[in-house]
Amino acid sequence: MTERVALVTGVSRGIGIGAAVARALAGAGHRLLLTGLPRYDDAQPYGGDPQGVPNLLAELGGAAHHVTADLLDPAAPADLVAEAVRRYGRLDTVVAVHAYSTRTSLGTLEAGEIDRHLLVNVRATLLLAEAFAAAFTGGAGGRLVLFSSGQRLGPMPDELAYAVSKAAVENLTTQLAPLLTPRGITVNCLNPGPTDTGYAPPEVHAAVARHFPGGQWGTPEDAARLVAFLCSPEARWVTGQVIDSEGGFQRYA
Repeated sequence: MTERVALVTGVSRGIGIGAAVARALAGAGHRLLLTGLPRYDDAQPYGGDPQGVPNLLAELGGAAHHVTADLLDPAAPADLVAEAVRRYGRLDTVVAVHAYSTRTSLGTLEAGEIDRHLLVNVRATLLLAEAFAAAFTGGAGGRLVLFSSGQRLGPMPDELAYAVSKAAVENLTTQLAPLLTPRGITVNCLNPGPTDTGYAPPEVHAAVARHFPGGQWGTPEDAARLVAFLCSPEARWVTGQVIDSEGGFQRYA
């Protein structure tokens, strides 16, 4: 695959799923516009990765460019699509890896924090789809890949706002597929299950690992390989699907 262009959101840490997706798509011949918000990761308990983006760009050479974007800004999704088209002349693929997630448990809920989850995870994703559909001129071969965390498979009591917002992303897949597939864009959503991106402290990492039959977490590369398939010509007949690729993860084991 050559001369294809992909926009990948949620790229700010070298060990993240977004970076793994970028590597996989670059390897498949895509030119890339990557975007992320490093200051969001900087504020999280697991911390940021100041060299993550520069190292990734050096690794990918001239195949990729990165811009910082805050998806709380309602103009950001359309601006990102416009930048990809301006830079490369076209846009074939959008992979929405971005996520906003903070602790939101019953009894501590705040309206503003709920809103931030909905704005970044749902509104920005829907606006990305809207802008991509308007800009897509390929006629066929378009790909929109969204990300979930399997919320319909079980509760997430400490992340209520995140769970609700990502459940909405799964529903967006159902709603968008019949609208975009006739335009030549397939729409799918990936639930990669717990993925080892360095965010879990050792005790949590060990506890979660026990829920996998193989005793180990998924890797960002596991998710990226499936994304690369969904973005390939071989996946032309796959659309409207929420795909659970969790390595046999058992929530109640």
